[in-house]
Amino acid sequence: MKKITVILFLLSICYMQGQYIIKDGADLLKLRKVPQEKAYIDHNGPILLAGEYLYYSVHFFNAQTNKLTDVSKIGYVALVNESKQFVFEQKIKLTKGHGAGDFFVTTKIPSGKYKLLGYTQWMKNSGLSQVYKDDIIIINPYMADQSALQPGSNRALTNQDNTTNSNNIDSSTIALTTSKLTYQTREKVALSVKNYKGPLGYGSYSIKVKKIEDLGAEPALLATTYAKNYFNAHKQIPQAVGDSIFLPEQRGELFYGKVKDSKTNTPAANIPVVISIPGKEFLLKFSQTDDQGNFYSYFIKDHKHPMAVVQIEDQAKSYSIEKSTTRSLDLTGLTFSDFVLTNEMAQSIKDRSITNQIENQFFTAKPDSILENDPIDPFDGGLPEVVLLDEYTRFPTFEETLKEVVEYSGYRKDEKGNDYIKVAQDFKDYNEQFNDFPAIVLVDGVFIPHHEQIKSLDARTIEKISLIRDQFRLGQKDYQGIVSIETFKGDFLEGYSSTNSTVVPFKRPIPKKNYYVQKYGTDNITYERIPDYRNLLFWKPQLKINESNYDFEFYTSDIEGDYEVILNGFTSYGKPLTVSKRIKVSNAEID
Repeated sequence: MKKITVILFLLSICYMQGQYIIKDGADLLKLRKVPQEKAYIDHNGPILLAGEYLYYSVHFFNAQTNKLTDVSKIGYVALVNESKQFVFEQKIKLTKGHGAGDFFVTTKIPSGKYKLLGYTQWMKNSGLSQVYKDDIIIINPYMADQSALQPGSNRALTNQDNTTNSNNIDSSTIALTTSKLTYQTREKVALSVKNYKGPLGYGSYSIKVKKIEDLGAEPALLATTYAKNYFNAHKQIPQAVGDSIFLPEQRGELFYGKVKDSKTNTPAANIPVVISIPGKEFLLKFSQTDDQGNFYSYFIKDHKHPMAVVQIEDQAKSYSIEKSTTRSLDLTGLTFSDFVLTNEMAQSIKDRSITNQIENQFFTAKPDSILENDPIDPFDGGLPEVVLLDEYTRFPTFEETLKEVVEYSGYRKDEKGNDYIKVAQDFKDYNEQFNDFPAIVLVDGVFIPHHEQIKSLDARTIEKISLIRDQFRLGQKDYQGIVSIETFKGDFLEGYSSTNSTVVPFKRPIPKKNYYVQKYGTDNITYERIPDYRNLLFWKPQLKINESNYDFEFYTSDIEGDYEVILNGFTSYGKPLTVSKRIKVSNAEID
């Protein structure tokens, strides 16, 4: 017999707004053994104009060892404005504590001072002081209102040095080298990363090559500065018995909710709950409510659909189902940059805005590519028998099709006279006992708890039916086989409704990307007539160093000026490293 994985907390808990209540000293001791975490984000800020991308690379650490965390599998990066409103909150699936992403600054986002935040659900227990914070300034020249950046009580920073502080540089472990210091526009730059210390330099880093800011903002927080600023971060959760905490997403994405008796509006205890994520690569999870009607489950695999179907098979009563959400991070005390606009910045902003508009006009010629996630096997290694209905005589309904076309399955009646789908057993040996268990039935990945619902389903909409004849145990219930029905359009969810069920949004982690790398050469004339106004010449969100030398190449753009090559990251021992190098782009004759 196969078992579909069931993840249940063995603790008897009260789960409120996605939080766990610490019930006694033993419970607290267990939770305090889970190390607290901290985060660092390397990004291409601090100043962004409307029409530009914020690119970031995020590292999450075990706060006790300063090594990349193995506690949380999901991280969050957010941008908030001075009113403490979230501009975005992106969910990131972590790979050994690391993730990366981007955000396009649209013309609808007003000029202002913003804060970039990085955290896990577990980190939220230690409050805002544990959360990574750095300033982002957004300038939107397409809006008339620039009051958020106008001079007032804040001081202007027009003479700020916007390059990396040489006191933070550690080139004795890792060094950056280029073949020369000055390049012409659209010229190839060969960049070498040299690790002089062997295993002492091994670690996880990011590299960016960007034009040095001329608008006077504090530079982005470096890895070395971050390590000093967050040296006193909490090493374990500070809560006591009776306090509520955010649970860590240790196994994947946490999905949780609450079930109530619709008639009495009281919590429904010990009720089996089935959660399905629709699609060709569907996912199926089982949970059970606790004494307070709360249920929860982890999704380890990447789900491909932004909606989830939550259902209760029991039809004896009417239930209401709600998906819960965690409380937002408390942003009380969050401070912002004192950056202000000055008249001297006007021409620089105008020039940059114009080049952004031109660059965005040719975006389709320079696309990033989304990396495909590992394919999901919804049958967990089982080999289904697949029936393509176009190869057979078509029958009007699903019930008739099941009877006339699909072998080893059909409708039966249970002891109460209810119709259910039975899949014939594939007897492995003579000791296997006959059973009358129902099949697990799905249509376009939507779990069907009551099989009579789809007896009259129009078979002309069905492309294929897949059959698995093994026995399964989903939660505390046995099933005989799986019947998976796929329609041509894959849109069964759109018209689906059932007693004691609800469809809720389930936000997906952002996709992983391969970022476009501009190339020129004698054999490549495609881009000769396309303008190139990149301020960010090279971006590698993750470089895993475990050798002595790495070589990269990138091309300069049509924008002349001074650029800085910055490597930020951490060794496998948790030591922060920042390495910087300047290059110049100029078409002027060199003496």
